Amino acid sequence: MVENKKITLGQRLREKYRISVLNEKTLTEQWHLHLSGWGVIVVVGAMFLIALALFSLVILYTPIRNYLPGYSENIRQQLIEESARLDSMGTSLEMQRQYLDIIKQVVAGEMQSDTVHSLDSMQIIMREQLLEAKSEATAEFIAQYEAKEKNNMQLFENIHNISNPVNVFFVPVHGAIAEHFSVQEKHYGIIINTLDNENIASVLDGVVIYVNQEVNDVYTLMVKHSDYLSIYRGVKKSLKQVGDYVRAGECIGIAGENQMGFELWKNDEAINPENVIAF
Repeated sequence: MVENKKITLGQRLREKYRISVLNEKTLTEQWHLHLSGWGVIVVVGAMFLIALALFSLVILYTPIRNYLPGYSENIRQQLIEESARLDSMGTSLEMQRQYLDIIKQVVAGEMQSDTVHSLDSMQIIMREQLLEAKSEATAEFIAQYEAKEKNNMQLFENIHNISNPVNVFFVPVHGAIAEHFSVQEKHYGIIINTLDNENIASVLDGVVIYVNQEVNDVYTLMVKHSDYLSIYRGVKKSLKQVGDYVRAGECIGIAGENQMGFELWKNDEAINPENVIAF
């Protein structure tokens, strides 16, 4: 008996195979190809790599890439830029149209030439009107608060006229103390939770020596008294300027709907405001 020898996988991959193309009518061989198992794997792998390369090129250089993750941000940025450019062009066309309408009215005699303003001048006039309106609103706002504090100031003046032998501290702003004075934590003042549009008062008679608008659109004020220096932080609106003399209890600013910081110094040394002011 002849024993069947087992054929390993490596031997099968090395065996040669013939692929022939025959003429259907004459059955003559037109073309043939010799391949082994390894050859088939190499050919199939090469075809796969070529197909993968072609597929990558199609994705990278055609609009199909816009559907891939990450490319949508680029499209969004382009749309924003194009929208801004289109809006600018629309504004320019509208200005040109207005310019041509004015010329037509002047030529037709419907408008006197001395009443025509250039478009740039018209824009400047509009800006000036907006600034004037804003200034009037600001002045009205300040006048309302000054009128509101007028009666209080008369009371303060009467108190000063009667007697003021010692420093009587007024409460800088009405509210609840959120953070207390602490030298150990280098917190040289207190933080007061206050309501929006609450009046901020000078604690003593003095002169405003510092008014500055911070990055977050709030003001810091400093008032120099005879022996003391008071600092008001987080002021929404300042009603005083550097050099203004203020009386004790006089409104110097408006608090926002937030926290206001208050510090009190004497002879370059921070003191606890709660020790001298009845909050």
